[in-house]
Amino acid sequence: MRYCIVGAGAIGGFVGAKLALAGEEVVFIARGKNLEAINANGMSVFYRDGREEHATTVSATGDYAAAGKFDVVVLALKAHQVAAVASSLEALCHADTVIIPMQNGIPFWYFHDHGGSLAGRAVQTVDPGGMVMKAIPKERIVGCVVYPATELVAPGKVVHIEGDRFPIGELSGAPTPRATAISESFTKAGLKCPVLDNVRAEMWLKLWGNLTFNPISALTQATLQDMCEHPHGHALAAQMMKEAQAVAEYLGITFRVPLDRRIEGARKVGKHKTSMLQDVEAGRPVEVDALVGSVVELGDLTGIPVPTVRAVYQAVKLLESTYLGPVLSVRLVQVDGS
Repeated sequence: MRYCIVGAGAIGGFVGAKLALAGEEVVFIARGKNLEAINANGMSVFYRDGREEHATTVSATGDYAAAGKFDVVVLALKAHQVAAVASSLEALCHADTVIIPMQNGIPFWYFHDHGGSLAGRAVQTVDPGGMVMKAIPKERIVGCVVYPATELVAPGKVVHIEGDRFPIGELSGAPTPRATAISESFTKAGLKCPVLDNVRAEMWLKLWGNLTFNPISALTQATLQDMCEHPHGHALAAQMMKEAQAVAEYLGITFRVPLDRRIEGARKVGKHKTSMLQDVEAGRPVEVDALVGSVVELGDLTGIPVPTVRAVYQAVKLLESTYLGPVLSVRLVQVDGS
């Protein structure tokens, strides 16, 4: 299949490289030094055990119109970046193109084909005004949950930390030939890609950890292992997860993993900095709206109280405004006779 990876960051770079190494045709939509590095040297993946993989057959462009048409478009941007490119994606699509959004948190498509009183509703925290929902036809979307932890350490260079699972599923839950074909393509690339009949339940399982560990780490600078082993970190994460679980269960979601085992799984990752902590340290905007604010919004919509989640969300928003806001400067002026 012909793949377009929109966003050549940590996850996009990893997925694109693995698919290309398995023989798929891969084109990245990238910019700046990343674009230059990919066209010069391809995309490289480095592993903790010392292995290296170099996908030299890939190419990159910043021009959506010139990129061509693709069978699958992998939207590997962070949630707050999607709105800026949503209207450009149609240029990459033929009649049967599939778009796979790979954002963490509650996705913009969550209430597509959902049923019930919230069906068709936009998640305003993630997609204000439903702009992205309007730009990307729901018929093109196959849901995906991203489990690997990776880091873009230099242009065209990704370090793989752990994980290889990318479960996918149609929004309706129905089995389809296109989902099967994508699963087979990812599997050939060495990635685990089961086709699920309820991708939202799997998304909540991943979010269960992200909505807690990411913001706590951003506020405290703690690694996953630090948070899970410290009694206060463990207690805070557990309380946030209990509140989120109540919201999810109201929406018909059943968690297949107990809360304690979800925390233990995060602890086993080790002294890994979450993506939100990495963004704070780099002075970049964070995914707090998709990961945490969306759960606050769903709590309000369902009438389920989420006081701890709300407080942590507000604290991270304040933190973000502090380091991204205007910087005050003081200029000392010598006055004659002073």
